[in-house]
Amino acid sequence: MDGLIAAAARALSAGDPLGALDHVALRDDAPALALRGIAMAQLGDFARAKALVRRAGRAFGAKEALARARCVVAEAEIALASRDLGWPAKALDAAIAVLDAHGDRVNAAHGLYLQARRLLFVGRLDDAERRLAALDPALFPPALRAAHELVVAGIALRRLRSKAARAALARGERSARDAGIPALIAEIESASRVLDQPAARVIAHHEPRLILLDEVESLLAPDVTSNSRSNPAQSLLIVDACRYAIRDRNATVALASRPVLFTLARVLGEAWPDDVPRDTLVARAFRAKHADESHRARLRVEIGRLRSALGTLAGIGATRRGFALEPRHAREVIVLAPPVEGEHAAVLAFLADGESWSSSALALVLGASQRTVQRSLDALAAAGNVQPVGQGRARRWMTPPVTGFATALLLPAPFPS
Repeated sequence: MDGLIAAAARALSAGDPLGALDHVALRDDAPALALRGIAMAQLGDFARAKALVRRAGRAFGAKEALARARCVVAEAEIALASRDLGWPAKALDAAIAVLDAHGDRVNAAHGLYLQARRLLFVGRLDDAERRLAALDPALFPPALRAAHELVVAGIALRRLRSKAARAALARGERSARDAGIPALIAEIESASRVLDQPAARVIAHHEPRLILLDEVESLLAPDVTSNSRSNPAQSLLIVDACRYAIRDRNATVALASRPVLFTLARVLGEAWPDDVPRDTLVARAFRAKHADESHRARLRVEIGRLRSALGTLAGIGATRRGFALEPRHAREVIVLAPPVEGEHAAVLAFLADGESWSSSALALVLGASQRTVQRSLDALAAAGNVQPVGQGRARRWMTPPVTGFATALLLPAPFPS
């Protein structure tokens, strides 16, 4: 083993990229290129890091399959850190198989964690959990145990399990401190802060207020359907503008595929116990500036459809000036809405993690076209809410200011000479 390569690998494992570059900055052999790439990634220069690791992968000979597989894992992690979610998953699958066949269980597990985090980003929670089920974090070094807990916490957050998320992040923080990697500690601390930030707004009696994830969880908990005396949330009719559904302790009605009906239900829920004028309902549901007789006729049809959809949850009564929501079992009506809403709120929500995202990655996680996302980014940039970094295909978007980086970006085992 080359002494300088081993020293650089140890420096990277300890989260010291500058120390690693002191050993290999002037070398162009394959192991040095790979370590330089990882160091540049830890310093935040993802474009140069990707190029260096890719060069290293080509420089390793055909007989050095293990080193080439490690380069693929490193390149996948750089892509994940730069929020480039379009990297070829099949190449990573093949690399993991090679690492496992050569007995490099640590790097193979590292690749599986990268797969799980990518699946988490794109909302495939069940697939991410299946990846985790194949791994036992107790068998791995502290850095990988911290990575495991980050994925567990991410899944728990998406499933509104705040206690499970807090417990996972606490375990992850202990593992990160055992690893002694400042960047990994900072990432877990950043993830922990999410639990103390507003997760939604509750609108009741015309008054909005911000709530944390714990309260969202209590409002939407499955046991809401049991005993209304033990949980005040069980006496509520909830118009859920986060999931486009309406629920009480007896039933849930999903209206995600019927946006006009949900808009009407939301406007009625925000105004409860008061009624809503017909012209207001027309303006909100049909986006019409001036209501004419055709709009009012259409409103009557859609209100009838909403009555039918709500079934036993609530009725809709006609008043002299409009309509009012009438819950059948609940004592109160609330609207649960995202903390920030607007035309570009979804894009801002993903950029709020402080990392740099490509427009293609945002389009993938939002399920929208890249052109639609690009228009949103241009509008947000014009308003000073986001800023671009780089040019052409390397351009990334972030909310200013940006510090740190997304992952530990290290290979647990050094490269062979």
